[in-house]
Amino acid sequence: MAHKKSIMIITLLLIVVSAVAWSLAAGQLVDQRGVLAGSVLSNGLVAPGAMTREGDILVYVNTLTGPAVAVRANTDGIVREVLVKPGDKVKSGDILVRVEPLKR
Repeated sequence: MAHKKSIMIITLLLIVVSAVAWSLAAGQLVDQRGVLAGSVLSNGLVAPGAMTREGDILVYVNTLTGPAVAVRANTDGIVREVLVKPGDKVKSGDILVRVEPLKR
């Protein structure tokens, strides 16, 4: 009986540790916000899994004056989420991409 109880306690502890580790890892994504409003273009749209360096262009939008950079990476890392697709209308301040920073 004591053996079953210790197995249950260890299992519960592993579940709690896993949940904490997952939540910490999820909190490490850095939001990349758009600085221009417009329609997202397919040319230059970054793909999930791509390596990025600070300053790299992640998203272009079509504005009244023509194509322009909407988002540049503000950290080195790996693109984990692209929250827009070509043709989507975006506003300044919208989160368009999420990047997982490289650990140094």
